This record gives sequence, structure tokens and C-alpha cells, in this order.
Amino acid sequence: MFIPKNELKDFLDSKVLQYNTVDFIEPDPISVPHRYSIKEDIEIAGFLASTIAWGNRTMITKNGHRMMDLLGNSPYDFVMNHDEWQLERLEGFVHRTFNATDFRYFIKALQHIYTHHGGLEKVFTTHQTADSLQPAIVALHEIFFEIEHESRTRKHVANPAKGSVAKRINMCLRWFVRQDSTGVDLGIWKDISSSKLSCPLDVHSGNVARKLGLLDRKQNDGKALLELDTSLRNLDKKDPVKYDFALFGLGIFEGF
Repeated sequence: MFIPKNELKDFLDSKVLQYNTVDFIEPDPISVPHRYSIKEDIEIAGFLASTIAWGNRTMITKNGHRMMDLLGNSPYDFVMNHDEWQLERLEGFVHRTFNATDFRYFIKALQHIYTHHGGLEKVFTTHQTADSLQPAIVALHEIFFEIEHESRTRKHVANPAKGSVAKRINMCLRWFVRQDSTGVDLGIWKDISSSKLSCPLDVHSGNVARKLGLLDRKQNDGKALLELDTSLRNLDKKDPVKYDFALFGLGIFEGF
């Protein structure tokens, strides 16, 4: 399907309107943070759900909700006030390569971040640059592993300094930062501009972006992410990541 360049923005804008609706929420991992109204609950629920967001979408969403059940449906309270014995209830949790060992460490690392670094939002507002949140993701990776940990767990927090596209964290940031008039993205972080968000780049969105002429680089890496971000910001400099809905919908639902 060839879309002339002068028609591409209108085409993608129409796809955003088609897919950026409340119907998107229930089958998607974003439904996990949507369970909550307290800011810190939303942050922790969203961060954990996005961490396991690879593989089958239905299974991701199911396991994201299971994570919340294991945390007594009060994720922030559990993170801040759990006893060691309560971490035992996480035993047996597994989503692909993310297991109970990783889950327990994530609880401890999040407690460390909220206790000593002012919380997740503070990490990102402190380390954002004028036009990007990628340096803040690098900072998050460093802070997240300040306390004793097993090396196996490091792979579950992306590091753009190593060339990662940080797909799952960028998706999580879209949830927290983007001010969404339709109520899908949560927009709980007010001190970061949506213009700095990066598209959650994966196999599906990358393939669609290449077919549309938004991305030339063949490999999904940090350079490809920058190229895609530049293309999307040329379409809408204030809200470029809204096109994630278009790329996702075209790839997953329409087989574009």
C-alpha cells in the first residue's frame, strides 16, 4: 500500500483517531495502571506491566493484572511497606524470562527509588534533556541497579547507552506523560513535555514505519529510534508519539 508523502499525515492522523480510543484499553497492558487512581500506584503498576510487555498481548495483560493481585492490589503500599516474608508470595510468578527473582528485586529497587531518589517521576524530570528522555532512561538503569542484585535481572531494564531502543520503557513513558483527550494514556506527569517522548519501536512498528517511508534503517537500534522520532516529530512536533497508535494498529490489526 503506497501512501504519497503529501497524504501521509492525514492517513496516519485518521489511524490515530481509529485506534486511540477507550476500546484500546481493556485488552492492552495499559489496563493494568488504569486500575488505580493514586499517582504512585499508577506509576508502579505501569512500570511493572510495561516491563513484561513482550510476547502475546493477551498474556502480557493477564500477567500484568496477576502482578497486581500478588501485590494485594496496592502496589505502592506493598513496595514501600512489605516485609521480607511477603516477598515469598511472588514465588512462582513467571512471564517468559522474567521470573520471581526478578520480580522480588524490582520491588526492592522501586522501594530504593521512592525512598532515596524521590520516585520514578523525579528520576525522569531530573535527567531529561531539552529534546529527549533517552538520557533519563540511562539514568534510570544506573539508579535501578544501585543496590545488590543478580546479574540476570539487568536485562529487564533497557539501557539506551548500549544501543537499546527501550521499547517497553518508552511505552510506559507514553502512558505517564502524554496528555490524551480520549483517556487512553494517563498523563499523570505534568513536568515533561510530550514532544520529548520516543515511539515504542519494535518489529511491528518498525516494519510499518519502513513501509510508510518513516524509517530507512534496517536494524531496530538507537539510531533507528532517533530516525523514527525525527520523522514523527516532523508530522506533529508537540505530540509525535500519538502515531504509536497508528503504527501499532496498522501492524497488529491490519497486517500492513
